[in-house]
Amino acid sequence: MKQSIFTVENNECLAKNTYELILSGDTSDITKPGQFVNIKLDGCFLRRPISVCDYDDKTLTLIYKVVGRGTEFMSKLTKCDKLDILTGLGNGYDLSKSGDTPLLIGGGAGIPPMYKLAKELIKEGKNAAVILGFNEEQELFYEDKFKELGTKVYITTADGSKGIKGFVTEAMKNISYSYFYVCGPEPMLRAVYKESIAEGQFSFEERMGCGFGACMGCSCKTKYGNKRICKDGPVLFKEEIIW
Repeated sequence: MKQSIFTVENNECLAKNTYELILSGDTSDITKPGQFVNIKLDGCFLRRPISVCDYDDKTLTLIYKVVGRGTEFMSKLTKCDKLDILTGLGNGYDLSKSGDTPLLIGGGAGIPPMYKLAKELIKEGKNAAVILGFNEEQELFYEDKFKELGTKVYITTADGSKGIKGFVTEAMKNISYSYFYVCGPEPMLRAVYKESIAEGQFSFEERMGCGFGACMGCSCKTKYGNKRICKDGPVLFKEEIIW
């Protein structure tokens, strides 16, 4: 974990209530897709955990949805604003288990970490497919970005306004895959768990206090004992999850 000051390079609205924030700064502690950062915001007692969408040696890309006071403040950030950020948090995804045809599944705010994961799997020569789940077409983002990577993209919307009508599990029924990775709200994770025919990894969204394992506020039970979502997760393996 590292505490650093990042500079806003761009903050753009991508879709309904959804923003892409590009920052410059020290990303050396970010080592795996699926990790997250914790952002200090003026007027907020607790930092805000945000999944890493993409990163390189000098830049960090975050995608966030405006849902409260903290993210509302973020939506007003402009170029050259500074942010105090903890990086290198969480365990991230294990790519070694993917097999040749991994399936990536993201729902809403759970889509961003799938982007860097897809990038890395494609680099390894994997034939990756991705399901992007939204409530409606107005919320759609990053479809073209995933296609540019060379992934097969499936879109689902709950209201049927774009792609397959229904939830991500509707698209899963017609896809053959060796392994899966998923991130999204817990009801979606439960549904994927029931529908899945292979092993996989689940990234959990959870309210956090410290973000690095000290406060024990995000502990959950697993088959191998209690684990902290911020420190031992947010990624858990299918075989260890207790619903």
